Amino acid sequence: MRIEDALRVAADADLDLVEVAPNARPPVCKIMDYGKFKYEAAQKARESRRNQQQTVVKEQKLRPKIDDHDYETKKGHVIRFLEAGSKVKVTIMFRGREQSRPELGYRLLQRLGADVADYGFVETSAKQDGRNMTMVLAPHRGAKTRARARHPEGGGALPETDESDDA
Repeated sequence: MRIEDALRVAADADLDLVEVAPNARPPVCKIMDYGKFKYEAAQKARESRRNQQQTVVKEQKLRPKIDDHDYETKKGHVIRFLEAGSKVKVTIMFRGREQSRPELGYRLLQRLGADVADYGFVETSAKQDGRNMTMVLAPHRGAKTRARARHPEGGGALPETDESDDA
């Protein structure tokens, strides 16, 4: 169909002539309500964004020379993040002469990865970038649904206790 004829048909129907595939030979055009088309495309994009899964990356920072109790505390935070279904980026920050001993940081990250293996796995192994060494841990499949099942309201409130025995 000639362009003039297509434009006339579109004008008679009170619609728009929209070029759908400009690179095709011959170019493909469609007669449609362009405003309605744009609105529906925006609605579809908004709906797909709403249904898209949000990946949250939490970060835990450590130093190469960390005390055992501090390590256990940081490990507890990492476990809590993994149980909630979040990824965890573990960063070891080197200062001064510590930068000449990257194997200390590597060993610490390997130890942490082994300690939290029940809750998640190493997604990105230890990498040195400048003064920092990073590793990314991801939760096992279904960790988020298990966390929701454990706390259905998400409030994390303590269970009610029977106080009638106090008398």
